Order: sequence, then structure tokens, then C-alpha cells
Amino acid sequence: MLTLKFITENKEEVIRRLAKKHFDGAEIIGQVVELDAKRRSVQASLDAESAEMNALSKAIGELFKQGKQAEASEAKAKTAELKEAIKAQSTELDAIEKQLIDILVTIPNLPHESVPEGRVAEDNVVEKMGGTIPELPEDALPHWELAKKYDLIDFELGVKITGAGFPVYKGKGARLQRALINFFLDNARDAGYLEIQPPYVVNQASGYGTGQLPDKEGQMYHANLDDLYLIPTAEVPVTNIYRDVILQESELPVKNTAYSACFRREAGSYGKDVRGLNRLHQFDKVEIVRIDKPEHSYDSLKEMVAYVQTLVDKLELPWRILRLCGGDMSFTSALTFDFEVFSAAQKRWLEVSSVSNFESYQANRLKCRYKGEDKKAQLCHTLNGSALALPRIVAALLENNQTPEGIRIPKALAPYTGFEMI
Repeated sequence: MLTLKFITENKEEVIRRLAKKHFDGAEIIGQVVELDAKRRSVQASLDAESAEMNALSKAIGELFKQGKQAEASEAKAKTAELKEAIKAQSTELDAIEKQLIDILVTIPNLPHESVPEGRVAEDNVVEKMGGTIPELPEDALPHWELAKKYDLIDFELGVKITGAGFPVYKGKGARLQRALINFFLDNARDAGYLEIQPPYVVNQASGYGTGQLPDKEGQMYHANLDDLYLIPTAEVPVTNIYRDVILQESELPVKNTAYSACFRREAGSYGKDVRGLNRLHQFDKVEIVRIDKPEHSYDSLKEMVAYVQTLVDKLELPWRILRLCGGDMSFTSALTFDFEVFSAAQKRWLEVSSVSNFESYQANRLKCRYKGEDKKAQLCHTLNGSALALPRIVAALLENNQTPEGIRIPKALAPYTGFEMI
């Protein structure tokens, strides 16, 4: 969340920048500033009365020693009054601080100045494109028909076992999944990322730390009995490794990678491009997570974007990079670049990665800090990216590489699959 200090010192800037995310912040930021002023006033009064009570408490013993019983009794009565006043003010302060936190967590992160204006995906800006879109014959099959033809993925069996959005991968389809996971993990490790194998369920504190709660609880699967949440991305458990941690400057940047299954309810998305692998409730993804000093985080973001580009290049997929507009960004992001690959049989672009800088927004929730040469703890910046999400990569690989002889496997991936054709 945004820091209280930044909001109160930059009220008009905060309101202006929030407007780019189409968040009307005038009223809520006004409430924050007003509550903070009240908090400061109560805190000042509490500090003054606490100091007075401490001084009186020290004086009482001396007064008794000096035989000044009446003055000592009067001071003792005054400390009792102050104790009650302090208790009441402490209760009031706790209530104000809780109210402030409840408001602060509803305010999205500020977009970076380079974020384009816009409300919907069509307003995103194409930054860069690469690869070659294949020319397929008119009778080219979409991936869901290819999956059936070559017995790679059984969507109906997944419906039987669980429900829509939970496909069953079979034979070479399952081997392709495993190959991509290992391919992405090996590439991340070669790029200097430490591999992590995290839990697939997290507690409320972890969901809060990375911003999924309280904003996205309707999108997450919730195990009510244990009050645990199935992760929507490995970003959540991996970033929470550093919750309530103070790093040393020499430990930065932190670079971690993790494979996980991801679980998303995708509430409200029914009927929107849901055919085949386009939109699932369970899918596989390799994530990269970085923690860095604020002055280095945008260089880290560029490095992460460049790294993801190497992956789609190695897979020989046509791709483009989008700079997301204010209206299409996530609640927690300051700047996001999306990668899309072209699915030739569907004749459409499919999102396969988001690479984001959250600046100090997550770190403030997580209390993830570092100490520099001055030994003062300050907030880190956190970043993450999909590197990569599998379903739409698989969709594009199947569609783009179909031939009369079968489906060709990209050269860089063949050592992982163990076969060059399906």
C-alpha cells in the first residue's frame, strides 16, 4: 500500500496519478489526510500525558521520603487520572490507526509517469514486436482440435473429474508440459535466478502482503476450514519469503524463480475467449521475482522484460510487448509490460506474461526492507514476471507448428521433450 507519509506530503500528486487508473481519489485521500491529522493530535496528547505521568511517578517516591504526604497523595491521584486518560487515548489511537489501514488497503498503487492514458486493453501501447507469423492453410486446426486429434489434452475428462477449466494432459501432451516447465526453470537458473519450490496454499497474511487480499478474494479459491487460499501465482508465496525481513544492501538484488500450479476462479469471465487452453482455472507457470533497491528497480524491470523476450524467441513464436494503460493495469502495479504471442489458427494475440514493478507498494504491506551504509531500514521495491505461463504458449506452439506430418517441436525445446514431432 502507499505510505501514509507520501500521501500526506503529496496529496494533489496522489490524486492526479490515481486518476490515470480511473480511481477517483479526492474524497478518500482527503479522509486519509484528515485522519492522519487527528492521529497526530491524539498521539501528541498521549505522549505529553505519558511524559507527565512518568515525571509524577518518579516524584511521588521523593515526596514521600521528604514527608510531604499531602503532595504525594495529590500526585498519586493525578497519576491515576492520567492513567485513565492515557488508556482512553490509546484506545482512540488504535481505532484511528485501524481505520487508516482499512482505507489505505483500498487505494491502488500509483501508476508510473510513463503509463499511457486509457481505459481498456485496446488502449495499451505496442512497444516492440518480433518473430514471424506463420502462414497456415485455410483448413488449419485450432489447438483444441489438434489436442483431440493427437490425443494430447482431454478437456471433457477434466470436466468429469473436476469441472470446466481443469484439463487433463496425456501422453506427449503431458510430456510437453513437463518439458516447458524444465525449459523455463533451466533458463531462469542460467540467468541467475535461485530456484524455489513454494507451497501452493497461503495464509491470509501472505495474500495481504502481495495485495491479493482484500482486493481479489473473489478470484481466489478459499479452503474455508483451514482459512487458507490456493495461490493464483507463485509470486505470492515467493515474495512472502521476505515478509517482515530486513535485508542487507549486499544481498540485493534478490532473484528467485519458481514453478507452481496456479489456481484462479476467473469469476465473471465466462464466455470470454474460454475455448480450449485460452482461459483455465488451473494452469502451470514459472515465475520470476526480484527484490531491489528503489533506484535500481526500473533497470531490473528492463532486464526482466529482455529476459522474457529471449524465451519467446527461443520458442520461435511471434510476439509483441505491450505497455499497459492505466485502466488495464493491476491494483498493485506501478508499471506493467505484457507479452503476447500470436496464435495462428485462432488468428489472435494471446497474453502469456505480465512483467511488473510494484515499487514499494507490496514492500510496505510486507514490511520488506533493507539497510544501506547509513544502517537505516528503508522499503525495498518488488518486481515479478511470468516466465512463462504455459497454457497459451502450448496453444500457440500447437497451432503455429502444425504440418501435414504432425506438429513440429521448436529446436530449443526438443532436448526437453525427447521428440521433435508430435
